[in-house]
Amino acid sequence: MPPAMILLLTAVALLLTAVVVGGEGKSLMLTLERASHEGVGVSQLRDRDRVRHGRLLQQQPVGVVDFQVEGTYDPYLVGLYYTRVKLGTPPKEFYVQIDTGSDVLWVSCNPCNGCPTSSGLQIELEFFDPQSSSTASPISCSDQRCALGAQSSDSGCSDQNQCGYTFQYGDGSGTSGYYVYDSMYFDSIVGNSVTSNNSASVVFGCSTSQSGDLTKPDRAVDGIFGFGQQGLSVISQLSSQGVTPNAFSHCLKGENGGGGILVLGQIVEPNMVYTPLVPSQPHYNVNLQSIAVNGQRLNIDSSIFATSGNRGTIIDSGTTLAYLAEEAYDPFVSAITEAVSGPVRPILSKGTQCYVTSSSVSENFPPVTLNFAGGASMTLRPQDYLLQQSSISGIPVWCVGIQKIQGQGITILGDLVLKDKIVVYDLGGQRIGWANYDCSSSVNVSTTTSTGKTEFFNAGQVDNSADNQVFKLIPLTIIALLLHLPFFGMLPL
Repeated sequence: MPPAMILLLTAVALLLTAVVVGGEGKSLMLTLERASHEGVGVSQLRDRDRVRHGRLLQQQPVGVVDFQVEGTYDPYLVGLYYTRVKLGTPPKEFYVQIDTGSDVLWVSCNPCNGCPTSSGLQIELEFFDPQSSSTASPISCSDQRCALGAQSSDSGCSDQNQCGYTFQYGDGSGTSGYYVYDSMYFDSIVGNSVTSNNSASVVFGCSTSQSGDLTKPDRAVDGIFGFGQQGLSVISQLSSQGVTPNAFSHCLKGENGGGGILVLGQIVEPNMVYTPLVPSQPHYNVNLQSIAVNGQRLNIDSSIFATSGNRGTIIDSGTTLAYLAEEAYDPFVSAITEAVSGPVRPILSKGTQCYVTSSSVSENFPPVTLNFAGGASMTLRPQDYLLQQSSISGIPVWCVGIQKIQGQGITILGDLVLKDKIVVYDLGGQRIGWANYDCSSSVNVSTTTSTGKTEFFNAGQVDNSADNQVFKLIPLTIIALLLHLPFFGMLPL
């Protein structure tokens, strides 16, 4: 059997991802997968994303680190991205949802009112107990880090002088608890040495109460891993300690079992384009300036996409679909319908524009281009804005997956358009970049070392022979041996 095949089979059997780094480089890498759930309708997806949008809240070197992630990802099924983190001493593992729309890492604690005790994701839920960790310490109200917590939540003080928090989400669900300072453990590789249980101390939330959808067991996890920009986000804490660069990246695979990689660091790719982040925003806002369908710019006022008040364009990997501001939606859908070619029959299903066609959508539907400030463009294939819903008399039905947000003036670019792309959140440079990419392939990661030298690490087969100690790694995409299930189930016509 060829060595490459042996390596692949070993990786699949162990469900592990090897992560390496050379020289003095520092970076973190996580592999992501999407947990599948039952197929649902477009309206239900919109409802779930509406919940998600409520969660866009109001307002020593350690080497490369491997966070093992379990679950499956399929773009035609509803799911979420989650990974495992090790917290406390002795370390205990917790499943946490990856969330770019909030800032704080929090996990369910013991005791907890309303916290789920089982999960439809077939994972065993845990509870963090600060009394059982020899390194845990509460954050007092006078601690300056308590003031940082006020950037991300409603904070307050308990009778025990503990810095508390409350996250209230738009759907009425929420969580409250108090902040804890404790160790997060990593398995990492620094130089030529593989080391386990390296740690960095971080502040995270200890949830003692949950309400609303957070209490439901169908997609329950132990907590949420916030990747926002505020001071108490883990990426901000680790970068300020010199543990990681002030950047993270992801590449989410859209087909053949899904999967992906999340890197605390910058993935580099020659075709990357960047657009500036809108400054002083709590979320990842960018300036979308225009939309073109089949090369023709749509007649949409660019001010519709500008960030002002409650308006703006947000990149959010936690949103399943994508959403356009109300004023841009109708011109967009009309342009798609006018540009289709071949045997395509447009139909409406509960207000969603759909198309019945037995032909290839990649051949009969136009490309879409999103144009951003700084000259960056994001090209969408038909598969990046259409979703196959069901069939009529055996003929596939494809629906526009980009939905309308009524009355809010917000455009949100979610997984539907972000999949099959490297996306880099360069927080130090205050920019976001992307490039179309096969996310089942290896990726290159760069970081600036303590000597100022920029090094590149390739996600490929481990090779220690290079003089400059540039190592390679194989990112794991768990191959799910599952039957392909329809994304929406039956189409209600």
